[in-house]
Amino acid sequence: FNSWSLPVLTLVIAGLDSFNPCAMWVLLFLISLLFGMKDRKKMLILGLAFLFGSAFSYFLFLTAWLNLFLFLGFIYFIRTAVGIFAIVSGTFYLREWYKTRDGGCHVTNDQQRKKIMNKMRQIISQNSFWLALFGIMALAFVVNLIELVCSAGLPAIYTQVLALAKLNPVYYYFYLLLYVLIYILPSLIVFVLAMTTFKAIGFSTKYARWANFAGGVIILLLGILLIFRPGWIMFG
Repeated sequence: FNSWSLPVLTLVIAGLDSFNPCAMWVLLFLISLLFGMKDRKKMLILGLAFLFGSAFSYFLFLTAWLNLFLFLGFIYFIRTAVGIFAIVSGTFYLREWYKTRDGGCHVTNDQQRKKIMNKMRQIISQNSFWLALFGIMALAFVVNLIELVCSAGLPAIYTQVLALAKLNPVYYYFYLLLYVLIYILPSLIVFVLAMTTFKAIGFSTKYARWANFAGGVIILLLGILLIFRPGWIMFG
C-alpha cells in the first residue's frame, strides 16, 4: 500500500492543482496575443517559454516549502499549524464550490487582471526577441505567485506530507518533478491544441468548480490526519 499511496496522492493533489482558473485565463489570453503574430516559430517559442517558466517557478516554490519543512523537522507545533491551515483551506475550497457557480478565478480583481494583460501586450510587442523571451518567463514567475494564492495552499500541504515520508533526498525531488509535470500538463495540452487548430481551447469552468469540491474534501481529510493521525500519512 505504501509503495503506491504517495504516487497516487501526488497524482491527485497535482491534478487538482492543475485545474487552476487563475492560471488558465492568463494562458488563454497569452494564446490570443500569440495568434496575432506572423512568425509561427516565435509563437511556439514564446508560448513554451511561458509554460517552462511557470513549471520552473512552481518547482522552486515547492522546493522552498519542502526544505523549510525538512529544516524545521517533525515539530508538533509546525505539523499542527499546517494541519489547521489545511482544514481552513479545505473549508475555503468547499465554500467556493458551494457559492461559486462559474468556477472562475476570484483571487485577482479586474485592476490586477488589466495590469497583467497590459504587461503581456508590452512583452509580446517587443521588437527584440530576447527581451520578449526573458520578459515572458519573468511574467510566468509573477503569475505563479498569484496562482499559489489561488490554489489555497495545496503545494504547502503536499510538501508537508512529503516531508513526513522520510525519503531519500533524491526521491523528494523526484516527487516534486512529478507534481510539476502533472500540474503543467493540462496547460501544455491546451497550448498544443491551440497552436494546432488556431483556436483558444480552455477547460470548462464546471471542471474547476468540481475540482474545488474534490480538493476541499481531500485537503480537509489531510488536515485532520496531520493533527490527529500523522502516522497514517507517513508513506515512507
